[in-house]
Amino acid sequence: MDLALSGEQQALWDLARDFIDREVVPNAAEWDRREQVDRGIVGKLGAVGFLGMTLPEEYGGSGGDHLAYCLMMEELGRGDSAIRGIVSVSLGLVGKSIAAHGTEAQKRHWLPRISSGESLACFGLTEPDTGSDAANLATRAVRDGDDYLLTGTKMFITNGTWADIALVFARTGGPGRKGISAFLVPTDAPGFEHREIKGKLGLRGQSTGELVLDGVRVPADARLGEEGTGFRVAMSALDKGRMSVAAGCVGLAKGALETSVRYAKERHQFGKPIASYQLVQEMLADMAVNTDAARLLVWRTADLVDRGLPFGTAASMAKLYASENAVSAANLAIQVFGGYGYLDEYPVAKYLRDARVMTLYEGTSQIQKLLIGRALTGINAFA
Repeated sequence: MDLALSGEQQALWDLARDFIDREVVPNAAEWDRREQVDRGIVGKLGAVGFLGMTLPEEYGGSGGDHLAYCLMMEELGRGDSAIRGIVSVSLGLVGKSIAAHGTEAQKRHWLPRISSGESLACFGLTEPDTGSDAANLATRAVRDGDDYLLTGTKMFITNGTWADIALVFARTGGPGRKGISAFLVPTDAPGFEHREIKGKLGLRGQSTGELVLDGVRVPADARLGEEGTGFRVAMSALDKGRMSVAAGCVGLAKGALETSVRYAKERHQFGKPIASYQLVQEMLADMAVNTDAARLLVWRTADLVDRGLPFGTAASMAKLYASENAVSAANLAIQVFGGYGYLDEYPVAKYLRDARVMTLYEGTSQIQKLLIGRALTGINAFA
């Protein structure tokens, strides 16, 4: 895309592409087949600075702006969306929440560990009975002297079986969003269990777990933010998380496009490359235009974040459009490949399987439309 980037941003983009081509692309298919990413990738992500992007350098972070962060996420999404999810959750949802809402002690303890990859984090919001309706979560945190006792179950948690620290949202008060608080919970605490979820359609190599907390005791200073502000912490994290998912979806669609262009030029039918046929070119053109449009929505969101302006609606628009386009682009890629696209010998089937969940997590496409509609009309359809 011919838009001006700073020298630092372009260098980061080049670094991310080189890293992904070297460390991820050659392994993505095998990780997918065995349903397990090589955990050694976490340390490599930390060493290259990707797990500390946008976090202050004084806390061990890599610094940088959110546009650079999105460039990195795009390349991670192109290489393997499972790897993008590891970074997006540990850094994007948890690390950035600690940086924004944590005490000085929490920042100094956790941010250097998250940035280096020494500690991986997960985001414990979704429950078996509360996905989109997060304000009605059931996990409870009961005050016991100077501590809290946490009891409940979390579901579909990315990094859930790998994480060293979980940002857990639990009810400390009455019903609704004002009764929710956030806690930083070490996953080796007594009463904390995790169970791996296998058999997923996509993101098969990524650690996804069910978390079970049975009277897990944490000190009051493990609470992130004031009591009763947990829902606000969660929604703030998800606004930026949607930008991250959208950037990864741009990368996934770009991967589908690049792979399809190469194949269309190599594959011959009726005596000439299929790229010479008008309807194949139409599919490639649609993929290219829509992917560039998605990227611009992501970059607009990043620009708003970096300028300190409201960005929630822009993030919803980017996430909605980019995730739906990722599914469409991957589907078109399979069409370009024909029968070979149905085999895991080529990456396009994995693109489609990985893309499908992007329209579900961190707010479904339908939820994004309601958020956008509320911004347009001032009327809350959730009420």
